[in-house]
Amino acid sequence: MRTKKHAMEIMVNVVSLIAGLLVVFPVLYSLGVSFMSASELSSYPPKLFPDHAIWDNYATVFSSTPVIRFMGNSFLVAAVGTLGRLITSSLAAYAFSYLEFRGKRFWFLFILATMMIPGDMLMITNYMTIADMGLIDSYSGIIAVMLVSATFMFMLRQHFLTISRDYRDAAFVDGCGDVRFYLQILLPMSMPVLSSITIASFLGLWNAYLWPLLVTNSESMRTVQVGITMLQFPEGMVYGPIMAGVTVILIPSIIVFLIFQKQLVFGVTSGGLKG
Repeated sequence: MRTKKHAMEIMVNVVSLIAGLLVVFPVLYSLGVSFMSASELSSYPPKLFPDHAIWDNYATVFSSTPVIRFMGNSFLVAAVGTLGRLITSSLAAYAFSYLEFRGKRFWFLFILATMMIPGDMLMITNYMTIADMGLIDSYSGIIAVMLVSATFMFMLRQHFLTISRDYRDAAFVDGCGDVRFYLQILLPMSMPVLSSITIASFLGLWNAYLWPLLVTNSESMRTVQVGITMLQFPEGMVYGPIMAGVTVILIPSIIVFLIFQKQLVFGVTSGGLKG
């Protein structure tokens, strides 16, 4: 029995290792290509890493496009959008966890139902709304549709339900209202989940492409995922600079994930502790 269990653990580890390598391989390959010369890129068989690393591709990225401006735009969009999601999701989760009001179950199920609607189906109506408001080619137009998230609301609601209502009852006995309980007690107790939501939201908004592409016209308003497509050359596709640009815009995402991966996993798994 013990031998069978040990063999199963080894099999799981091997499968996990293979899956991890498959996920990491594109990142490693793009990193290797970003340091290759044109002659190495055209060599056969293809190389994973260059014989001699060159930095010309990175110099081309920074000289051909305002990549710093693009990264600044993406950081602003991701930061403000994430803050908005934290506020709206936590307030909605508090209402559905602790407050009683007419239609509570209906509205909760209605919000959950919106999670099943593909985001692409809402692109046209969202664009028309933003255009009618005169927010095309502005930060407000990019961020407006990113301020709410039914998924994060659901995660926080599930987490709030795991916190005993005795805390709220005791706080109310001491003269604490809903606002003070929410700000001074509930949110500090929920920091691990809030941290994981912050990371997941920031990475998702940092990597957003289609919506920023639709609502921005000027180069100065482009986010990094859209702006990197400006790496075009008369001779056609030059993969060295393109992969260098991809590597540059991946750095913030990789750093955030490596530092906060434990909080991210905890937040995702804690959502199903109590329904």
